[in-house]
Amino acid sequence: MPQAALLIEVVKKALRERGLTYARLAAGLGLSESSVKRVFSQENLSLDRLEKICALMDLEIADLLEFTRAAEGRLTELTDDQERALVSDPKLLLVAVLAISHWTAGNIVKQYRFSESELVGLLAQLDRLGIINLLPGNRIKVRLARNFTWRKGGPIQRFFEDRVQKQFFESSFLGEGELRVSVHGSVSSRSNSLLQQRMRKIAEEFDALVEEDSQLDHSMREGTTVVMAIRPWELSLFTELRRGHGQDTGGKISQATSKPR
Repeated sequence: MPQAALLIEVVKKALRERGLTYARLAAGLGLSESSVKRVFSQENLSLDRLEKICALMDLEIADLLEFTRAAEGRLTELTDDQERALVSDPKLLLVAVLAISHWTAGNIVKQYRFSESELVGLLAQLDRLGIINLLPGNRIKVRLARNFTWRKGGPIQRFFEDRVQKQFFESSFLGEGELRVSVHGSVSSRSNSLLQQRMRKIAEEFDALVEEDSQLDHSMREGTTVVMAIRPWELSLFTELRRGHGQDTGGKISQATSKPR
């Protein structure tokens, strides 16, 4: 289904879910009910009118776009087999990461040592894996949702831990475009949960900006990684100095670490 038609169907579904009839929508838009029906039947929905409809539904256009992506069957997570296929072939993993970052086939060939035929073969593999749709002219349509995440403890995360994590943090984070923030304090479980929610919100904002910037010329964009982490943790050296930690009946201190309270 063409995306314009799909968006119209998503808007209709959202209206039904909120109990908004064409009559109520017409009153809110200052139109006749027949005019509203004509707008939907002709799929002639301007951006200004879409914004007004969203306001009546207490939604943002970004919400509708996310609903549209969900209706397209976009993936929020890959299967274990899909992730293993990516990490088993460094070239395939690279092309997948670039495609997800909205690189075009032309820019990939320009920046990396792939022939056009080799790249097309790799893109075709990603198409068969269901990660992208390879369109005529070697255009790439990513099939991942904006809230897409890698599998917890899956092949990609293990690859990151084994091959990427150490290299990423080998930096002073003092260069242009770099920042490292490290804070410590005692917080409740509730506060920990709130912080996790805000971290997820930042991740959503990052994805939204990636989507927005995908319209810019390739030369205006640069590959960027954000890593956020939170967990109850204390340096083992400090944990070993805690009163009562690791003491046996003989009063000896073991070298094991424990989770802080």
